[in-house]
Amino acid sequence: MATQNHGRSDWKSKGEEMAGQAAHTMGQATGQASAIAEKGQEMAGNAMEQAKDLGQRAMRSAGDAATFVGKKAEQGTTAVAEQMESLGKRVREAVPQTGVLGGASSTVADYLEGSGHYLKEHGLSGIGEDLTGVVRRNPIPAILACVAIGYLIARATRS
Repeated sequence: MATQNHGRSDWKSKGEEMAGQAAHTMGQATGQASAIAEKGQEMAGNAMEQAKDLGQRAMRSAGDAATFVGKKAEQGTTAVAEQMESLGKRVREAVPQTGVLGGASSTVADYLEGSGHYLKEHGLSGIGEDLTGVVRRNPIPAILACVAIGYLIARATRS
């Protein structure tokens, strides 16, 4: 029986040794998993930082592009305004000043010059504000006008 107890203690000590080795291996694996998780978090943080930086650069670029387009639109509006004023002056100079034709040409010249002056003074933002005010004061006619314009555009593009 002493032999059996001795055999059991050998098995017991081997089992304890194997359990210790398993615990040691598990500890190493846990340490490696922790290191991998930490590296993953670091990489995710770097990726987030790069994405944030890229987004900020894209927003700046979009803002710069919008500013550029806005400046070009204002420059175009100013050029159109000057052409309208010039055309109004040429109409006034080229057409007779008296009679029915003179009265009509004077009215057309006044409208051209006035519209050109308005465009120079107010620009596109002024047009937008005035248009918004007209729509707010007259919503039903504005809707009807939009429907009519949409219909005409649809007919023109269909042909």
